Amino acid sequence: MDSTATDRFDTDRFEAGRSRLASLAYRLLGSAVDAEDAVQDAFLHWQAADRQQIRVPEAWLTKVVTNLCLDRLRSAQARRERAVGAWLPEPLLDGDPMLGPADTFLQRESVSLAVLTLMERLSPLERAVYVLREAFDHGHAEIAEILDISESASQQHLHRARQRVTAARRRGGEVDAASARRVVEEFLAAASSGRTERLVALLTDDVVAISDGAGLAEKLLRFDTPQRVAAVARAGFKPSPAKRRLAGGTPAMHYAVVNGTPALLAVVGDQVVGSVTFDLAGGKIATVRGIAAPSRLSRLTEAWRRHEPDTPLIAQW
Repeated sequence: MDSTATDRFDTDRFEAGRSRLASLAYRLLGSAVDAEDAVQDAFLHWQAADRQQIRVPEAWLTKVVTNLCLDRLRSAQARRERAVGAWLPEPLLDGDPMLGPADTFLQRESVSLAVLTLMERLSPLERAVYVLREAFDHGHAEIAEILDISESASQQHLHRARQRVTAARRRGGEVDAASARRVVEEFLAAASSGRTERLVALLTDDVVAISDGAGLAEKLLRFDTPQRVAAVARAGFKPSPAKRRLAGGTPAMHYAVVNGTPALLAVVGDQVVGSVTFDLAGGKIATVRGIAAPSRLSRLTEAWRRHEPDTPLIAQW
């Protein structure tokens, strides 16, 4: 095989695993944009390496991507961005390959916005061990090799990560799809019509709403208590000329599934201009997350343009 054919063969080997590597990077970073950058950096490492000496390319690439992501998580810029409270995970539309693997409940939960947010409380090493074990089913010997730590250290990091995520997790399990949609439709109907009492009835007593302030806030806005969340939802979902100008037109409101959870998407033409996701507990809404920053919605918009949406819940908001 000549050098050109060898390069093409090796490129094909990398591309065959690109989706898995992107899924790993997304879980570690919570950002599709950063995940794509990490995978592309890994490709450059792959091209520069003596590939004849790499016995197991999948393991080698997993180690490279994981460590590139750890470098990003440890960087001063990343710590500043995440410490000031201006960060939420980037939402992805159901079916996006970056959300895989999704065969088990733990794998699906590990990519939920709730767990991606909770993982911000973990150290970079704890986060890496948690993702490699829970989402990709690597054994502790493999994880120790990837992270250059001992097996006992890997076990300890996983134990601490599980404790922290479990202690803070608010969801009790997967929610029936039809029930989830019904709750979200009721929320939208109550919020857009200003029915505060009905809104409060749909919320858990310890509900929390988190928003990037229509993409304009420097820090995340956080609201708690059913009454405050209901008031914010009522104000936020009340249409006005100013809001339409900010959105760039008159949005349609669509139901969707984002990171495995029910969501409302505001869509102008073929552009997603807002995403509101809901965590449910006991048939009620426990957490609301609103994201409208265009930089956080670019991949979701790309997926939406390839998507066949249902009839909008509100055709002209």
